[in-house]
Amino acid sequence: MTKSSFRIVALPTSVAEAARKAAAENRSDHRITVVDDPNTAPCRHCLRWAQPGERVILFPYDVIPAGRPYSERGPIFVHAEPCARYSDESYPEAFREGRVFRAYDSGENIIDAYLPNGEEPEEVIAKLFENPQTVTVHARSATRGCYTFKVERK
Repeated sequence: MTKSSFRIVALPTSVAEAARKAAAENRSDHRITVVDDPNTAPCRHCLRWAQPGERVILFPYDVIPAGRPYSERGPIFVHAEPCARYSDESYPEAFREGRVFRAYDSGENIIDAYLPNGEEPEEVIAKLFENPQTVTVHARSATRGCYTFKVERK
C-alpha cells in the first residue's frame, strides 16, 4: 500500500462548528482556554498545533459511538476561531512524531495497534491496512492516548 492508497480524515467541520456554538453557550463540557505552550493543543479540524496565545476549545468527542464494545468518548481540541479543515490526503507533517496507531474493523473493534519504532507513519499505516479486515486506522497521542485523526482507504 502506498501513500496514495489512503486518505487522512480530519474532524468534520460540523463537529468543530457545534463545539464553537456550545462553547459560546458556556456549556460546562466545552472549555475555552488560551494555549501557553506549543505542541500541547492539537486542533483536530485543521490538524495543526495551536500556537501560544491562540484560543482553543477542549470538549468530549465520541470517537466511537456508544453501543459498541470499543465505544469511546475522549477529550479533544479545536480552534475557538474558525479554521480550514485539513484536506490534504498526505500525512500531516505536524504529527509525524508522538503518534500511535490503532486499526479497526467494520464493527469498530480494535484489531491491531502499533507504536512506530523508527518507521515513518505512512509505513505503519500501510502495514495496518495489509490486513483486509482493517477499515480505518486512528492516529492517537502516544503519551495520552487521545484521538488525533482517522485514516481510511481510498
